[in-house]
Amino acid sequence: MTLALVPGSFDPVTNGHLDIIQRAVELFDEVRVVVARNSSKTPLFTVEERLEMLREVCAPLPRVTVDSFEGLLVNYALKCGATVIVKGLRFVSDFEYELQMALMNRRLNNAIETVFLPTGAPYSDLSSSIVKEIARLGGSVEGLVPEIVQQRLREKYSIHST
Repeated sequence: MTLALVPGSFDPVTNGHLDIIQRAVELFDEVRVVVARNSSKTPLFTVEERLEMLREVCAPLPRVTVDSFEGLLVNYALKCGATVIVKGLRFVSDFEYELQMALMNRRLNNAIETVFLPTGAPYSDLSSSIVKEIARLGGSVEGLVPEIVQQRLREKYSIHST
């Protein structure tokens, strides 16, 4: 049985993230979406809020669990028995960074493989940062994030839906 990790900050989870998670479900026996606890960043949503949103949007997906981790991803993978890390790629710049991370993860634990999935075309320009900026400025994020995330963004930025 293959356990694959889909790591990220998910601040917030977007439809692009969900595309990668759904496709990982088709490839692996079990998928665990893991939120990185990164104290060097100042996220909009707390880890607990991100976990809550992910659990809700991933609930319909079979064999998907949600968790968080702190420290090295390869150590978390070793602890939970995962052998695969799934990363979505949008642009060449993503590939350069993610390849460097994959090679270092492999150096730290050669039992871990990284699988790259190109983001689906409708999501190639989508990022959590862009979504937050659009929402902060009062723009619509409909179609970019799940409804629960739209609601949470409206609450964070005190925006009333029209």
